[in-house]
Formats: sequence, C-alpha cells, structure tokens
Amino acid sequence: MNKQEKQWSGQFGNKYTLRNFNSKPKIKLKLNRSLRILEIGSNVGNQLLALKKIGFKNLYGIEINPKSVEKAKIKNIIVGSALDIPFKDKYFDLVFTAGLLIHISPKDIRKVMKEIIRCSKKYVMGYEYYAPKYQKVNYRGHKDMLWKTDFAKLYQKFNLKLINEKRFQEKEGTDTIFMLSK
Repeated sequence: MNKQEKQWSGQFGNKYTLRNFNSKPKIKLKLNRSLRILEIGSNVGNQLLALKKIGFKNLYGIEINPKSVEKAKIKNIIVGSALDIPFKDKYFDLVFTAGLLIHISPKDIRKVMKEIIRCSKKYVMGYEYYAPKYQKVNYRGHKDMLWKTDFAKLYQKFNLKLINEKRFQEKEGTDTIFMLSK
C-alpha cells in the first residue's frame, strides 16, 4: 500500500467522509440509462446516488476507505484500490472518477489510468481539478496528497478520443469535466 492509499484508507479518509457525506452531486449525463457504470473512489456514493436519481440502475463503486463503504448511500460499493481494480476487462460501459485522480501520485497515475481504461468497454469520464501542467498542492496541511494537471490530455496518451471537455472556475481554481471514448 502506497502513502496515499494508507492516508485515504485510515483516519484521514474517515474525516473526508464526514466532510462530504451531505455534499451535492455534480454529474449530469445524457446517456442510455441501462449502461453499467463504475465510479473509482466513490467515497459514500454521492455521485452514484445522483445517477440513480436520474434513472441509472447498474451502478457500482470502489473505495479505499472501509468506513466510507460502511456509510455508503448506495449498494454495490466495495473496498478496493484504483491501482488494482477488482473487475474484469471491459466489464463496464463507463468508468469515471470525481475528485480521485487529483489524489493519485504522478508516479502512480499511469497505472491507475491503465486500470480504469482496462475496466471500461467504451467510456472514461472525469471531474477533476485542472492545471495545464502538473502542480503539487498542499492539501489540508499534507504534502504529497494532491496534484492538478490536464488529466484529459494524459488519457489521450492511451489512444482515447476526447468527446467533450468543459473547464470552469471554482473558488480553488479551475475544474474540468471530460468524457473520452475508446
């Protein structure tokens, strides 16, 4: 288990769960409601719950923090690591992250992206902080816990095609939401 996995699977991750338990979901999708969808780093399942409320039924998640899985608002969330996703190749139509890639060390990001791509039959989506090049950010007094970059561009190095990307300003800087296909 690497440094980030240790932090997120313990007390640090537990505190994140408490802060985000009632956060409002930010995903809006115009896709077939029968798609099989996996969220990597689902925490308590806020994004998956939002998808469920708009009609998606085949929803799954993996989360490194056992307390988050215990408190999950939706079934089908299991304990697991983005570095070794416990599902078959091409099992999901869509695999997405929402604020997960920013917490993956640059030395591990390629492996995580390969795992996400491996599990996806068609689509990869992300909602992450954006910067034109890698920037290390101090996260709640912790070093080596948050990085910003152009994640959509990194995915394209794996021969994924960018379908859509939107960037927008938030208090902390620029966010991006992107959809890619195989």
